[in-house]
Amino acid sequence: MLFDFDGVLAASTASAERAWSRWAVEYSISPEKVLEGLHGRRSTDTVSTFLPESQHEAGLARIEELERDDAPSIRAIPGAAELLTALPGNWAIVTSGTSKLLAARLAVLGFPAPPIVVTGGDVTAGKPAPDGYLRAAELLGYASSDCVVVEDAPPGVQAGRASGAAAVIGVGELALTTDADPVVRDLRGVSWTGTGLRVQAGAQLRSARPH
Repeated sequence: MLFDFDGVLAASTASAERAWSRWAVEYSISPEKVLEGLHGRRSTDTVSTFLPESQHEAGLARIEELERDDAPSIRAIPGAAELLTALPGNWAIVTSGTSKLLAARLAVLGFPAPPIVVTGGDVTAGKPAPDGYLRAAELLGYASSDCVVVEDAPPGVQAGRASGAAAVIGVGELALTTDADPVVRDLRGVSWTGTGLRVQAGAQLRSARPH
């Protein structure tokens, strides 16, 4: 299983939006414009959208600082810890965030240590490109077609589909805007049986993609 982190394992949306809104104000940019399309993208890609190259390094360092400072405010998505604890060592986290930000947020949540981590800095192209998921599958020793991707945001779902994953499970209402199939409210609806994955019908916001 290949998990996105923010919005899938961690309820960090409010934290990220606070940090980016503050960042936008500091750089005299409309917070609304920055937050539009923010989720699921690498920080470096968002910073490049709004700042010239001469300010990119400083802008990237500043948003990293703001997000790490706000890390203690995040909480685990319901069911995330239980699912990760039950899984054998065949799972990975694939995040658009940086390794330092991920480490800060993982320290708050106390999850089991992920066997494999692929961050935004580990790939040339971020989501919606499939690079992160392809790399995670390779590091785990699986074909991507044997993997299940768990995502919440449109760029991540697109990346999962482009990787050729066997399935892309959506988490949360934002995933209803994607073609993830199925979509669950949170990870209490997903469990490991010891031999396979089970998605509870009653926990699904959508059981089949619209055609």
